[in-house]
Amino acid sequence: MKLRAACTVILLTIGPAMAQDDPATAARAAAAQLEQAALSLQAADGARDRVRALTQTVQAYEAGLAAMRDGLRQAALREGQLRRRLEAREAEIADLLGVLQTIGSAPPPVLMLHPGGPQASARAGMMLADVTPGLNARAADLRQDLREVETLRLLQQSAAGTLEEGLSGVQAARADLSQAVADRTDLPRRFTEDPVRTAILISSTETLEGFASGLSDMTGEQIAPSAADISDRRGQLDLPTQGLVLRRAGQADAAGITRPGILVATRPRALVTAPAAATIRYLGPLLDLGNVVILEPQAETLFVLSGLSEVYGEPGLVIPEGTPIGLMGGADPEIGTILSTSSEGTGTDRSETLYIEVREGGAPVDPETWFQTDKDG
Repeated sequence: MKLRAACTVILLTIGPAMAQDDPATAARAAAAQLEQAALSLQAADGARDRVRALTQTVQAYEAGLAAMRDGLRQAALREGQLRRRLEAREAEIADLLGVLQTIGSAPPPVLMLHPGGPQASARAGMMLADVTPGLNARAADLRQDLREVETLRLLQQSAAGTLEEGLSGVQAARADLSQAVADRTDLPRRFTEDPVRTAILISSTETLEGFASGLSDMTGEQIAPSAADISDRRGQLDLPTQGLVLRRAGQADAAGITRPGILVATRPRALVTAPAAATIRYLGPLLDLGNVVILEPQAETLFVLSGLSEVYGEPGLVIPEGTPIGLMGGADPEIGTILSTSSEGTGTDRSETLYIEVREGGAPVDPETWFQTDKDG
């Protein structure tokens, strides 16, 4: 209470000022991103390529929501730093407040008098003139810290409405995108899947490697050869989804098991897109891996993605780069959960994992020879 009272008086005494800070700027920029995404969702209805427009809209929402979370996290951390600094200076604030109140309440004639006479009064006046700028500077610094705390607190309080609109918007965009993909009829088809042959292949294999090898053998009469070549893009492809690499190729997991692919941590319901133009070789549930998508961007090269909750498309279709192929699992967090964990910064909001494996000529290779994994997602 003592700190709060002192802060209030000094704020009123010193006057208002605008506090410029990075967390607030970041959060406002994120709100602008979400607003632009909402406009994009409205415009997508009239877009010629509705799938592409909606894909970009979902990605814009995801980027905006991620930026808002980061902005709120930074704001919460900054507010905590300022509050701890102000609490540590409580005694100094009280002393400063007392001096300022004394100076401000004393009548001007009294200020000019000193019991030691005119010479002492002159000396005291010179000392006061020397001290006053320092007092004003300390008060100005304190006022700016208090204004910043207030700005950050109001920002976090107003974020609930922005987040709610953003989450509603991304949910609507995902639903529209799913329908738009289902309605699409303009993609070329390289082959027509034989469901019986695929079922036999699934039942006869016990591992992802065995299934992928079986797909590689389904060539010749069954599938027209591909002339696509993306060899010049090695190491330059973006990851299929926004995320962070949790485990690299060959790294053991908690059970001591190593795999030839990488594991990417993503947020719930994150959109997964084709990292390059490719043929969908397989799409659907497989073994105990959940939904799996296997893409063929060029002859004898397969991109294997597993762990999706929903998948889009059909085997045999040739899809452009950036085409949505599915969504990760989980559920969008509640507003209260986002706000309550905004200061943690632990990465626990990336609760879903996408496994990415690359196979060339039937053998696995390190996916990082194809994908850029040094970007924050």
